[in-house]
Amino acid sequence: MTETVSTTLSRRNVLTLGGAAAVLAMLGGMAQAKAKPIAVALVTSVPIEQQWISRIHLALKAAEARGDITYVYSENVANTDAERVIREYAEGKKDLIIAEAFGLERAARNLAKDYPETAFLMGSSFPAQEPNFAVFDNYIQDASYLTGIVAGKATKSNVIGMVGGYAIPEVNRLMHAFMAGVSSVNPDAKFLVSFINSWYDPPKAKETAFAMIEKGADVMYAERFGVSDAAKEKGVKAIGNVIDTAAQYPGTVIASALWHMEPSIDKAVGAVLSDSFKAENYGPLSGLAVGGCSLAPLDPALVPQDVIDMVKVKEAEIKSGAFKVAINDEEPKSTM
Repeated sequence: MTETVSTTLSRRNVLTLGGAAAVLAMLGGMAQAKAKPIAVALVTSVPIEQQWISRIHLALKAAEARGDITYVYSENVANTDAERVIREYAEGKKDLIIAEAFGLERAARNLAKDYPETAFLMGSSFPAQEPNFAVFDNYIQDASYLTGIVAGKATKSNVIGMVGGYAIPEVNRLMHAFMAGVSSVNPDAKFLVSFINSWYDPPKAKETAFAMIEKGADVMYAERFGVSDAAKEKGVKAIGNVIDTAAQYPGTVIASALWHMEPSIDKAVGAVLSDSFKAENYGPLSGLAVGGCSLAPLDPALVPQDVIDMVKVKEAEIKSGAFKVAINDEEPKSTM
């Protein structure tokens, strides 16, 4: 449905705007706004069900359901094929192209220069690129810290295993926040840290987790798929990341830091609709206070009520700004 803008202005409005030129400028700006729905495409190098991608997909499906966008995606795109796929979407007059991260980034940045009228939104720890290349990140360290409190109170062996994808800022900061949460309630806890150098290799993550459990870890930080499977098989606890898998691993996953991409997607779509999209960092929109992350509901059957109460107090402090979770993008190391 095309929106209609009234062009009837009073003499007082004309004078207030500073004359006819200002009025024309204002009307010109209004005319540039796009009508709903805008066309959006997502390009990913991994399956759509992968943790990170699934949250972007969920937010885009919500925008589609509201009628704000039309939405298509290409998954499992090889890095070597990324430029072709992204270019096809740009040539197809997509209003907003989202590329999830890393291997696709060079192609996306280069193509953004060729299509300045297209909005690009990229998962990246690198700066935005003028004029049309914005970046986002899962700055969910607030929720990760809270899961650390649960883990620190849950461990009996004081050994916690952590399996990540790659030692990059997006992963490192979440691990450090988790470790800080653990240490805040259990300074005796030690950590085993390993990276599998893959975003999607559940068997490798599972085997890495098995090795840590054999070394005494009784709580596993499951940054990758496969870790919770190992925890379930060995009868230890797991902490989830980005998505809530408690239903798939009942009694095993006791807490999860959830990422909500909706604030970022809604801002990007709104900016395109109003013709105000620009190169900027959407990362802060993943914070706890703005609804960009949360802690999955804690089950009193798995987490003692006094620990739940402790978490709620810290959560309120984070939301109010009374407590700020430190951001550490350096590679975390094992402490034993």
